Amino acid sequence: MNNKKGFKGVVSSLIIAAGLLAISAPSYSENVGERIDDRQDKREIKQEGREAARDAKEACKEGDKSRSDCRQEKRDIKQESREAGRDVKHD
Repeated sequence: MNNKKGFKGVVSSLIIAAGLLAISAPSYSENVGERIDDRQDKREIKQEGREAARDAKEACKEGDKSRSDCRQEKRDIKQESREAGRDVKHD
């Protein structure tokens, strides 16, 4: 009699565990494509900012500014592009 109760307990536990696993199966968002597009937009914005920063630094070097002023100008432009990328991410 004890063997039947133990077997039934194990089987019922396995059935419950399988049910819980099926319920907690990973589900995926329906807007994955939108998130991918957002990441690509953000990446493009940051890349454009990098290019603009390089161009600004070259133009600054040709000008009459010091080296540190040119670096700071480049940093400011890159930071602006990062902020614009964050705005895209959080919209």
